[in-house]
Amino acid sequence: MEGDVGRGLECQKIMDGKVSDITNGVEKTVPSCCLKARAAVPESDAKCHSTVVSGWFSTGRTLSDKTENQLYYNNPMWPGEAHSMKVEKILFQEKSLYQEVLVFESSSYGKVLVLDGILQLTEKDECAYQEMIAHLPLCSIESPKNVLVVGGGDGGVLREIARHSSAEHIDICEIDKMVVDVSKNFFPELYVGFEDPRVNLHIGDAVEFMRNAPEGKYDAIIVDSSDPVGPAQELVEKPFFETMARTLRPGGVLCNMAESMWLHTHLIEDMMSVCRESFKGSVRYAWTSVPTYPSGAIGFLLCAKEGPPVDFLNPINPIEEIEGALEHQRELKFYNSEVHTAAFALPTFVKRAVRFLDDSYTTKGI
Repeated sequence: MEGDVGRGLECQKIMDGKVSDITNGVEKTVPSCCLKARAAVPESDAKCHSTVVSGWFSTGRTLSDKTENQLYYNNPMWPGEAHSMKVEKILFQEKSLYQEVLVFESSSYGKVLVLDGILQLTEKDECAYQEMIAHLPLCSIESPKNVLVVGGGDGGVLREIARHSSAEHIDICEIDKMVVDVSKNFFPELYVGFEDPRVNLHIGDAVEFMRNAPEGKYDAIIVDSSDPVGPAQELVEKPFFETMARTLRPGGVLCNMAESMWLHTHLIEDMMSVCRESFKGSVRYAWTSVPTYPSGAIGFLLCAKEGPPVDFLNPINPIEEIEGALEHQRELKFYNSEVHTAAFALPTFVKRAVRFLDDSYTTKGI
């Protein structure tokens, strides 16, 4: 971003420039950002960050000074901010092989799922995320038959994919079985996605799963991963995007969680640059409102593999009228065709901060 245009709205890396960091008594300068520099050096005390204090849960809470028992907020993805929710009752808290899993009943958003101190979903607003990340790609192509979900162990994305009668085979690769089990026990309205006979669950590493997937197998891939901190960083880098492009059929689509436009324009631009090189077709950024996520918004990267053109802005596979939805209480709560198109309307500051937003922009001029 040039000059003072949109000052206060751009990526933290651009705003701060650099920050002093002290590791093992040695001071060094690292970029301050939502992105790779912070993700590459996670705090050593990060394992404490899902602590519930005085009846409140705060995203990004960490224990920094164990001597003075001082609490502060410094999640590497959202430095200097936190969102708190009142906890009525802790329902589950245990460490899996990969992360700390926490479920609690909140006073205003129903049950809440937290992984490694980062809020993943609440009963009240999960529909805004699950419906959008699934139907933005699937309603943009005709009759998707083979679909892959990366992550999404709570089952919400599966629930939405299952609404599409054209889907014949649905794979899901989730690394943490505990997330699946917790969803079954505490979030049955999401876990219902696993009960569809078309679903095939694979517990394991997504990178390895994708390496072994046949070329051109999938019509659509939906990546419902955690934020790119630590091991999950590999899921937003070029080799993984290239692998996903290989496993899509020509004209196939990817929808990848792509952070908040209010906080991570630098990350969004990096991801879009890589995806334009990897997929060759249309690449778009969309967003939706999720009140309990940092900044209250979350974005999605929509990519089409080179082949039959895909117009993400205008859905060709409407899904508003679902046979039997009212009878089974499975009607859509958030998504519709108007919301679909509106999701690609971006604020001026985002258009100025992020190149590659216009389909006419190609890698030739980079």
